[in-house]
Amino acid sequence: MTKKKWIETINGQLAALGLKDPAYAPAVDTLAGILEQRDKTFREFKAGGGSSAIAYTNKAGATNLTKNPLLVLWDDLNKSALAYWRELGLTPVSFKKMTGDTPGKEKPRGLAEVISKLETG
Repeated sequence: MTKKKWIETINGQLAALGLKDPAYAPAVDTLAGILEQRDKTFREFKAGGGSSAIAYTNKAGATNLTKNPLLVLWDDLNKSALAYWRELGLTPVSFKKMTGDTPGKEKPRGLAEVISKLETG
């Protein structure tokens, strides 16, 4: 996905969780850039055969197997993205730490709803 599409997706996720705030814009922008680069790296990895190990010839002329640098970069980008998801409250644990609640749980929408729940509960 493009960075713009990632920004839309992330903002949609934040809105769905009730966490949308203009103060998050720089973090959302950075996360979207990381995810766009992660997607490009993965496409490049797949286009190169998708092998997790590649042959590497060192200065002495010896050839050894080593981790594919694209796979290592992709993993690093995933870890960076996860740090931003946590910071934004987009993982269940970080959401709970930020709000004290779990995602998907219905929240009271107004005084009338709260009163009706008190009467029936």
